[in-house]
Amino acid sequence: MTAAWPELDYTSWRETCAALHLYTQIVGKYRLARSPWINHSWHATFYVNGRGLTTSLVPDEPGGIEIVFDLIEHAVRGSATSGRTAGFALEPMSVADFHRRFVDLIRELGGTPKLHGRPSEMAEAVPFAEDRRPRPYDSDAVGRFFQALVRIDLALKRFRTSFLGKTSPVHLFWGALDLAVTRFSGRRAPLHPGGIPNLPDDVTREAYSHEVSSAGFWPGGGGPIEYPAFYSYAYPAPAEFKDARVTPADAFFEERLGEFLLPYDAVRKSPDPENTLLAFLESTYRAAADLGGWDREALECALGEPLRPRAVSAPP
Repeated sequence: MTAAWPELDYTSWRETCAALHLYTQIVGKYRLARSPWINHSWHATFYVNGRGLTTSLVPDEPGGIEIVFDLIEHAVRGSATSGRTAGFALEPMSVADFHRRFVDLIRELGGTPKLHGRPSEMAEAVPFAEDRRPRPYDSDAVGRFFQALVRIDLALKRFRTSFLGKTSPVHLFWGALDLAVTRFSGRRAPLHPGGIPNLPDDVTREAYSHEVSSAGFWPGGGGPIEYPAFYSYAYPAPAEFKDARVTPADAFFEERLGEFLLPYDAVRKSPDPENTLLAFLESTYRAAADLGGWDREALECALGEPLRPRAVSAPP
């Protein structure tokens, strides 16, 4: 996209971001509770749409329910296949208030408001219904976050087109509030050690059952990182992965996370943000694939272009 990428100052909207993160966990856990399991927890995620974030259609009575975080008009909106609609405003409130309003919304739509009541992937997992601390809602900051997600989503989708092997959708995981895309070598991976706070090891081990090169974006607050950044990692990480030369020059390996990082501002302020991000995604993937011995010739192709099918030759 040629439009300017918005400024994202994590420290100025830290509390709103933390609140939004918890709100997405509540809605995400509703989708998780109602959806058949898909490999690597792909059934639990959100997707960027024209208004914000959507669950897509969640199986529920009498057919299905879709929940959208409308980050333009700042509301949670629900639509059921029965024709019912319901919603409430995103505004300053407690997590307990959001939880109550969301449960009421699902009931109003005729659905089943049952979901796991504690946050995941957080060291302090206060039950949603008991988290009564007032939370702010900075609508301007949330709007900028959405506009950033739109641009990042399109860039990740473009990156996804150059891989013929198994690849995930571009989707937002509410566990860490990160927008991600993952490529797979096709080989099984060593058993993951688990140990992620408030996440069953069985879930983690299934998510990393096969070798991956995964990349994405989070808005800040991810462990030692107090600013928005792009990330890229491999599991299992090949020997010398952390020493690989990647681009652009602002990218670096974060030892504590075991991932390559690229600050969002380095992309936003570059002359061509999308291609700067693509350079990071491609170079870190190549480091993982080359050092990990992936069959790149079989797995890769050129970036996709509108209205141009892949050229396919006859098999030998």
